[in-house]
Amino acid sequence: MFAESADQFASMRSGGTDFSRLESASAQERADALSGYYLPVTPDAGRLLYALVRAARPATVVEFGMSLGISAIHLAAAVRDNGSGRVITTELSAAKVSAAKKTFADVGLDDLIEVLEGDALRTLKDLDGPVDFVLLDGWKELYVPVLDLLEPRLAPGTLVVADNTSMTELAPYLEYVREPANGYVSVSFPARDADSMEISCRT
Repeated sequence: MFAESADQFASMRSGGTDFSRLESASAQERADALSGYYLPVTPDAGRLLYALVRAARPATVVEFGMSLGISAIHLAAAVRDNGSGRVITTELSAAKVSAAKKTFADVGLDDLIEVLEGDALRTLKDLDGPVDFVLLDGWKELYVPVLDLLEPRLAPGTLVVADNTSMTELAPYLEYVREPANGYVSVSFPARDADSMEISCRT
């Protein structure tokens, strides 16, 4: 999957795909237009997610933005190796949901992963119980609203990991989690040459 993703990115960098038309598109339109693209975490970021979940031992992991499932596989593998827990992941693209569910079954992790299809601000509203670990990796303008939705369920010590935080669109999110009054201790972590993840601990 990482190899296929690398080929896709190489094609995009060479000008093989024009995404300019998506700049004014809705979240659903963007999700549908990109339904064949991985948009994954990096291998290093995947290993980091695995290590954090192994260490934190969360009962419930919530991922915003599943794409084709690479990060969910890392999260669920850690949950499996911990011996308990579950992963709840969200995705707008029906095509990606179908493809990822097949992949989760193929790798033997489907019993640990619940996929919520649709708008995360709706599908995450009715979660049962606390959330112990969060990965934000969906549309960037929704990081703050999704975190705001989940915050009442976050106990002290909960980790919130946000991907692609070097993007200018995520300045409001970084401002929020880096303000101590909002209840986080936050640190930037390099996830690739030109991008980073933000790891925030709920205090």
